[in-house]
Amino acid sequence: MNVVADVLVGLVAALHLYFLVLEMFLWTTPTGRRIFGLDPDFAERSRALAANQGLYNGFLVAGLVWGLVADRTDVQVFFLGCVVVAGVFGAATVNRRILLVQALPGAVALAAVLLSR
Repeated sequence: MNVVADVLVGLVAALHLYFLVLEMFLWTTPTGRRIFGLDPDFAERSRALAANQGLYNGFLVAGLVWGLVADRTDVQVFFLGCVVVAGVFGAATVNRRILLVQALPGAVALAAVLLSR
């Protein structure tokens, strides 16, 4: 089960790395605007806010990778918990789709990590 948990944590980290790239570098591009459903004017005006969100996703990636490399389930649990809380909050305040895209993968990985202990 430890291998399954590690793979799931790695997938959540990769997902958040993807979010980082979208928010920090692709926000105002046609791809970023299409994915987030943004018009060009709003994308430009919210560029700094999106980059800030991307940076936070980078911190989640760093924590999850740290937990994997150091084989620290406590670190993995903490950062996966952060992912789930952020996903639930995002779903409640921005778009319910965030629950499926962010919170669900984080919760599945968190369950796998807890069961592998």
